[in-house]
Amino acid sequence: MKIAVITVSDSCSAGVHTDKSGPLISELLAELAETAACRLTPDDAEKIEQALIECCDEIGADIVFTTGGTGLSPRDVTPEATKAVTDRDAPGFAEAVRAESLKHTPHAMLSRAYSGIRGQTLIINLPGSPKAVRESLAVLLPALPHAVQTLQGTQGRCGDETR
Repeated sequence: MKIAVITVSDSCSAGVHTDKSGPLISELLAELAETAACRLTPDDAEKIEQALIECCDEIGADIVFTTGGTGLSPRDVTPEATKAVTDRDAPGFAEAVRAESLKHTPHAMLSRAYSGIRGQTLIINLPGSPKAVRESLAVLLPALPHAVQTLQGTQGRCGDETR
């Protein structure tokens, strides 16, 4: 499996802070997937869209994870940028992350994270904090291989025993 990671942060892209969440995603998925690309972009819808399109269409990632930009701040535009480049919704991933996050903090209700599909690539918005990234991936990890296989057409055919 091939993944791409896009960190969305004004302060990290300006060099004010160090990105910790993006590298953590790659680290936590290292046994499952090769990280084909890591991008850092400010909270700018057009730049986020460009990075997503590049990771999906040019790099051919099976899954693109974004981290950051999913809250209520006026600069948090990651969900809108993701929706702008996807063909179909895949709401279960974002719903599962919110449900798990609510077990840890009531602030999970502030998440506007989105998950969708562009071509054969799954895009999942994750929170920006390393702690939340770790909790989110713990709940998503069991479903990721099957999701990629299904998107590629190698699972989920009528009559298959996939459960």
